[in-house]
Amino acid sequence: MSKTILAIVALIAGLPVAQAGITAEEIDLAAAVVQPQVVEWRRWFHQNPELSNREFNTAARVAEILRGMGLEPRTGIAHTGVIAIIEGALPGPLVAIRTDMDALPVVEKTGLEFASKARSEYNGHDVGVMHACGHDSHMAMVLGAAKVLNDMKAELPGSVMLIFQPAEEGPPAGEDGGASMMLDEGIFEGQKPAAVFGMHVGISVPGGQFAVRSGPMMAAADRYQITVKGKQTHGARPWDGVDPIVVAAQIVLGLQTIASRQVDVTLAPSIISVGRISGGIRNNVIPEDVELEGTIRTFDPDMRDYIHKAVERTARLIAESAGAEIEFVIDQGPPSLQNNAELTSLVLPALERSSGHPALSIQPQTVAEDFSEYGNVTPAVFVFLGNWPEDMDPTTQPTNHSPFFDMHEPYMENGVRAFSHMVVDYLKSQ
Repeated sequence: MSKTILAIVALIAGLPVAQAGITAEEIDLAAAVVQPQVVEWRRWFHQNPELSNREFNTAARVAEILRGMGLEPRTGIAHTGVIAIIEGALPGPLVAIRTDMDALPVVEKTGLEFASKARSEYNGHDVGVMHACGHDSHMAMVLGAAKVLNDMKAELPGSVMLIFQPAEEGPPAGEDGGASMMLDEGIFEGQKPAAVFGMHVGISVPGGQFAVRSGPMMAAADRYQITVKGKQTHGARPWDGVDPIVVAAQIVLGLQTIASRQVDVTLAPSIISVGRISGGIRNNVIPEDVELEGTIRTFDPDMRDYIHKAVERTARLIAESAGAEIEFVIDQGPPSLQNNAELTSLVLPALERSSGHPALSIQPQTVAEDFSEYGNVTPAVFVFLGNWPEDMDPTTQPTNHSPFFDMHEPYMENGVRAFSHMVVDYLKSQ
């Protein structure tokens, strides 16, 4: 049926002409056509990974591809970020789709013919670099959706901001970066999107299917460091000093009572983990100090604040009881990712059309994502896409951040469809 006839039918039915414009079938066909290019883009990104805030070649390649579509990207945002706007010809709101760009300090072991052999410097160490979390696929899928939507912009009832964000995995020590820096540098100033859509592959979702939930989807992630200061002495005469190792051991045990005994476990889950203990250099010397470093994961903002205070209080009082002191540092990471309820309901049909399966409901995940920063500014929804072949149990396959992590490339077409359907469904609903 021609576009003219569709428009006439829409007018007779009393519908906005825009609703008769871009059809689901056209989106699916366009996604299938661009799929070979999406695979090519993904393989280039996979073979050429770069660490957080160092995505210079990645950003240049993204900008080159966008210019090839006739778009005018802005570059150099938050160090290496890129944005571009697809201007729809019909009136309507601005929405955004976002992808992350950075890779991880991981030596790849997939054996793929396009496996990464890249190396870089991380925390003073020479490291391998790999897209072990799927950001290569994310970039390729957003570029695929950009191609689909840009080719249909004459019938697009609104506009689309494309966000290519660096440093999702966290900027290097002493540097700013990521979503918060993109926002601080004004990507939404004067043109705040009415909605933002994001996607992540993996997270044990069945292959090619989507999972989402309203409300808390991923945790806030905070790093803490406790330095226990004692008094050095001979290991054979502990009474002459203050043993920070014993104090540190008591602090580790004490911290576990916060999540289990001091917060309302029926309200939301929380995690306090110690990931590093460092102290002492010799078997018969009680050291001067000991460092503990760990992570706090929360979903409720008030509980997050309480746990921060409780960790410091617990460590300080345990130390004081033994005559020691502490220094406490907390580095707040991204807040909990909260999916907007109305937006989540709106995207469910788009996700089902894109995969052929109803979207799965998923439990809150204790991993973190700084996509949450966008949701603090405007309504946002984040979805998961299963990345392993359909006949594989995702719970038995290598997880995100594994040197064996991979993307089953045919499912990237589902991702392109989902981004495109979510955008068009939202714009048509306004």
